[in-house]
Amino acid sequence: MDTNRDNIKGVSFLLLAMLIFSLQNIAVKWIGGDYSVLEIVTFRSLVALPLTLLFFRFEGKRGLPKTKRYRLEYLRGGLLFLSYTTHFMGLAALSLADIESIRYSAPLMITSLSVFFLGEKVSLPHWLALAIGFCGILFVVRPGSATFNLGSIFILLSVLCYALNVIITRQLRTTDSSATMAYYSSLVYLLASIILIPLPMLVGEPSNVHPSLAFLLRAWTMPTLLDWLIMSGLGLVWAAGMYFMARAYSTAQATLVAPFEYASLPINVMWGFVIWREIPTWMTLAGAFLTLLSGLYILYRGRIEQHKKQR
Repeated sequence: MDTNRDNIKGVSFLLLAMLIFSLQNIAVKWIGGDYSVLEIVTFRSLVALPLTLLFFRFEGKRGLPKTKRYRLEYLRGGLLFLSYTTHFMGLAALSLADIESIRYSAPLMITSLSVFFLGEKVSLPHWLALAIGFCGILFVVRPGSATFNLGSIFILLSVLCYALNVIITRQLRTTDSSATMAYYSSLVYLLASIILIPLPMLVGEPSNVHPSLAFLLRAWTMPTLLDWLIMSGLGLVWAAGMYFMARAYSTAQATLVAPFEYASLPINVMWGFVIWREIPTWMTLAGAFLTLLSGLYILYRGRIEQHKKQR
């Protein structure tokens, strides 16, 4: 077995997954000014749900996925729906660089929540790394300043829901397969977006509101053929991204591959500049750098502790 070759392949798969996932941000930012975020999520879910059944077949199983832990599955699906939707809402107001910089806080939140919910022990250096990462997020969000953007709160909410989802996934992975979890989360996506269809009619489409809220409350409209294909294609993008991410972590060591998820920032900065001429501020880059260092240190500490347990 050629470990070095497998590691290179694993990193390549992950970088490809990050590139594919970045297409999702481009698509939503491109058409988001004309449609409701709930409309986009609905069409995406209609395509993604059948794909999860294909994943279930690839696992060698038949029929519909079943679970004995429905509450956890539905809770996980609800958290992912909130994470996905609020992420899109943030896209309506922020640059791609700002969004990815804030998303770097995911390892910090996951570590903190693991301590609170799972009782995992964290050393003092680990807490210091979390504090530095938090300072990095403040650099990007800049609360209380004239440049503060409400979209930052929606991205932070998205990351928080994602982190909570990771905690639940750790509990579910002992009994439910990846395809089973993907099926129930996509099912919840679809049901939640359909239930919320009347929201714009009940609240009304307000004028002069923040772009993120306007994205949520915008009335549904019949999409053009091209826009419908883009919305539906988000389900294919999700499936392809998840496939290559799974290949990455199954081919190479997780501790080696994981840091390359931070490649999402330069990839999205590139798209932001090429398509919308977005140039990240020095504050954004400084905040991203601090959060990156913090996240990499947490991964490093996790690898060291894992080696100690294996001895």
